[in-house]
Amino acid sequence: MAQPGLQKKTSTKTEDTSSLKGTLISVFLVGLFLIITWVGVFYLFMDRF
Repeated sequence: MAQPGLQKKTSTKTEDTSSLKGTLISVFLVGLFLIITWVGVFYLFMDRF
């Protein structure tokens, strides 16, 4: 049987201390790398065409 004094204490307030700024910068850097690579390959293709 459940004992009333042994209930888990749940916190209803959420602490949003994690910052997603590093994640956003990483995503932008990967996207920039992909765009630069794609443009480079495209110009190489057009040059040899």
